[in-house]
Amino acid sequence: MDDNVLKITGLQVFFYTEEGEVRAVDGVSFAIKRGRIMALVGESGCGKSVTAYSILKLIQKPGKIGGGSIQLFPKDKEPIDITALTEKSNMLYTVRGGLVSMVFQEPMTALSPVHTVGNQVCEAILLHQAVSKQRAREMAIDILSKVGIPGAGKRIDQYPFEMSGGMRQRVVIAMALVCRPELLIADEPTTALDVTIQAQIIGLMKELIQSMGTSILLITHDLSVVAQMADDVAVMYLGRVVEQGSVRTIIKNPRHPYTMGLLASLPGVHKHEKKRLSSIPGSVPSLTRIPKGCPFHPRCEYCKPGVCDIGSVPTLQSVAEDHTVACLRAGEIA
Repeated sequence: MDDNVLKITGLQVFFYTEEGEVRAVDGVSFAIKRGRIMALVGESGCGKSVTAYSILKLIQKPGKIGGGSIQLFPKDKEPIDITALTEKSNMLYTVRGGLVSMVFQEPMTALSPVHTVGNQVCEAILLHQAVSKQRAREMAIDILSKVGIPGAGKRIDQYPFEMSGGMRQRVVIAMALVCRPELLIADEPTTALDVTIQAQIIGLMKELIQSMGTSILLITHDLSVVAQMADDVAVMYLGRVVEQGSVRTIIKNPRHPYTMGLLASLPGVHKHEKKRLSSIPGSVPSLTRIPKGCPFHPRCEYCKPGVCDIGSVPTLQSVAEDHTVACLRAGEIA
């Protein structure tokens, strides 16, 4: 396992509601290689963020991790079974923010409005490192400078509302990276940012992982960001991984109809054609009413009655080296 920083096997996350048991994540398995960027892609409601919160054991009632394992492989340390850790475990506090950090989706809600950015970055340092407050402040200024905040020595005493959206996002990234984690989880890190700032944030994260050797789990619905940034990709639909492989393979040779639909809906695909953008018909169904057979079959143009709409849910099958697909007709529609 030396080449993996994280391995998830058969992860299940259930939420118990008045409508019954909701399987938000149902049997997800993938591994993140050391020093690489793994993208988790899919529409809203497919289980991407729930998977990420499970890695840090942030699932709150009425939800719980119902099965599977999450294993972390830190450098020069014994592997850690995150699913076996209790809320009061000292190791869980070491994992959260120390070995694994997270960039949350909306920086304005991720940062406290009543504390300066310096207080918040220093708190992350003091929780995980035995340093003085003065040293923590110096480290905070240094990491803020590294993430591209000009005049970090003065900006450190500002409040989040005094900064732009791009600056706040950089502060959140600084907080996540200041303890040099083994794994950085980035949940939609470019959402709500304009195109110029998006490009800067993507470039910044790529530069920082190269210098720090940090692996990244990138959660997004934007395949154009994936193409620019990621090395590997797993496509999720209704709590399951339906296709997985290298970014180059998935973009050049998608084998699942859902992945094909996501790629066809990108504006750049039709830039030389004067026609309406392609779209996937319908919407993601409720997790309490998942269709029988292949969950995607009601929206799939390749659906074959009597094959795709009956029986059990398709499992991931290898179609090429490091390329797996969960589709009953993958061989026919290639």
